[in-house]
Amino acid sequence: MDMRTEYLGLELNHPLIASASPITGEFASICELEDAGAAAVVMYSLFEEQLRVEEAALDHFTGAGDDAFAEALSYFPPVTTYRSTSDQYLETLSRASERCNIPIIGSLNGVSPEGWTGYAVGMEEAGAAAIELNIYYVPADITETSSAVEDRYVAVVEAVRDAVTLPIAVKLAPYFSSLGHMAGRLVAAGADGLVLFNRFYQPDFDLDKLEASRNLELSSPIEIRPGLLWLAALHGRAQASLAASGGVASAAEVVKYLLAGADAVMTTSSLLREGIGHMTVLRDGLREWLQSRGYDSVAQVKGLMSLANVSDPGAFERANYIRLLEGFAVE
Repeated sequence: MDMRTEYLGLELNHPLIASASPITGEFASICELEDAGAAAVVMYSLFEEQLRVEEAALDHFTGAGDDAFAEALSYFPPVTTYRSTSDQYLETLSRASERCNIPIIGSLNGVSPEGWTGYAVGMEEAGAAAIELNIYYVPADITETSSAVEDRYVAVVEAVRDAVTLPIAVKLAPYFSSLGHMAGRLVAAGADGLVLFNRFYQPDFDLDKLEASRNLELSSPIEIRPGLLWLAALHGRAQASLAASGGVASAAEVVKYLLAGADAVMTTSSLLREGIGHMTVLRDGLREWLQSRGYDSVAQVKGLMSLANVSDPGAFERANYIRLLEGFAVE
């Protein structure tokens, strides 16, 4: 059985990737993921805001004794021994890249082009196989136009593309008014791959405390549907690698994503629920499904149910929508 696939120009032993999460932040866990069969690992995201706060705090403390007694300087750590989050991140990335035989992908989560480029260069120097840009931006300013939001994403990709030679993937949200057009703009700006989709963690309201409640809920299989739609629409049309993310609980979701056109399938929630060993379950489940239906390779099923061979995908999807509503029976 040939389980190989290509993602971002990287040949993977199979399509399953451990996506950015607390699990992928520790060297030991990354090694465990490789041992459990992960084809690649995306390290947890470096957040631009967190790094800016750290830098500001370090500047404040290291300058705090300028106008004070010399003894006061002993209260602060020597600059040469201070290890920032980015230092620790790059050290883990470097160690994992050297030890592991699978690609280790760095992940950046930022809001401005300036906040991405320096850290992207650091990841390249540390041995990252690729970089995932996790652009988490909520346009809460109601006067900001959709074109301005899109331009912000494009500017980030262009800035990172100018700074590094590594393959770049962009983790997208599903909320663009014309996602296919946006995908094309990002590829033209230098993205080598698209990850569908980023999951926005939106607040709920606590009615007792009358405050925002930020309880994290892991994804469920029902959430794969937007990804299936857009993977099917982009397969064979977007000149970039396509990865699926969100809702993977079993091999069934992996198979569906591949049928829609994904080159790779990422999972976080299933590993947080079931443990790192679940990666083996997903990989073996995919192999068993392929074998049971007489397929010899992943390549044979990739995009099998995409819209690439449909002359008018929009009309096709609207027809499905109408049939779905007509077929719903009220009990």
